Amino acid sequence: MVKRLLILICLLSVPIASFSQQSNCPPPRAGSLSDLPFQDGEVLLYSLSYNWGGVVSSVAEGSSKLKFNNSGAAGPHFHAIVEGKTYRFYDLFFKVRDYYESKFFPGNMRPFYFHRNVQEGKYRMKNHITFLPDNQIRSLTQKYDNPQKDTLLKGSLCTYDIVTMFYYARTLDYRSDSPGTTYPVSFVIDDDIFNISIRYIGKEVKRIPGFGTFNTAKFAVKLIAGTVFKGDKEMILWISDDENKIPLGFEVEIIIGKLFGTLKSTENLKFPMKSKITHK
Repeated sequence: MVKRLLILICLLSVPIASFSQQSNCPPPRAGSLSDLPFQDGEVLLYSLSYNWGGVVSSVAEGSSKLKFNNSGAAGPHFHAIVEGKTYRFYDLFFKVRDYYESKFFPGNMRPFYFHRNVQEGKYRMKNHITFLPDNQIRSLTQKYDNPQKDTLLKGSLCTYDIVTMFYYARTLDYRSDSPGTTYPVSFVIDDDIFNISIRYIGKEVKRIPGFGTFNTAKFAVKLIAGTVFKGDKEMILWISDDENKIPLGFEVEIIIGKLFGTLKSTENLKFPMKSKITHK
C-alpha cells in the first residue's frame, strides 16, 4: 500500500492510465526561462495519507526539487529530483526510499537523462534512461542483483520520463480550454512506454488541509482497474489556478479505502501564490 502511495506522489500531476497511441500532444508553453512557471531552487513537499473506514493515517512524504545548470556538455538544463519515503513508524512494516531524477532542456521541455533507484521493502530496482536522436530511447534496468537489461524503445515527441512530465504538465495552457478538454501525452519507465490522457474538469475552490483554501483547476485521469484501483474510477487532481500551476492535492479510491496527498510547504516559487484565498 505504501509503495503505491510513493508511486502516486511521483505522478501527482500525471498518474498512470493506459490509452491507445496518441501523437498530437499539446506543445509546452515554453521557449525561454521567462515563459516557464517554475525556476531554479523551487522545492515542493507533500504528505501522503491512507483512509480506511474513516481512519486516516499519514504514512509517507515526498518532495520535488529543481535546480538550473547553466554549464556542462549538454548545455543549459534543469536538474529535477523527486524523493519519497515512509515515516519512521511505517518503516517497521514496509520501508520505502525512492529516488528519481531527470535532466531536461527548458526551451522545449525535452528530457535527455532519467534515473531512478527504488527501495521498497525487499524490492530493489534501478533504471537509467537516455533519450537519443529520432525519438529513440535507451533504457537500462536492473532488478535486485540480476544482470542489467538493455532495451531500445521507440518514443515520440510526446514521450517524457515521469519526472519531466511532472514539470511539462505545468506548462500546459488550460485557461482558454473548455471543461472536458483532454491532453494526450506518454511517458517511459523501465522498459515500457505508457500513453495517458489528462482531462480538464473546470475551476473549483478547494481547501488543502493544513495549507489553506485555493482557487484551483481540477483535472481527472481514468485509472487501470486491477489489484489496486477500482474499475471506472478516476484520480482527481487540484492545481493552483495561478502562474505557478502547482499540484496542490489528489485523491483516488482503491480496492480498500482511499489514497490522498496534499501539499505541505513550498520554497522559492517563481510567482506569488495568488490562488490562495485563506491560510489553513
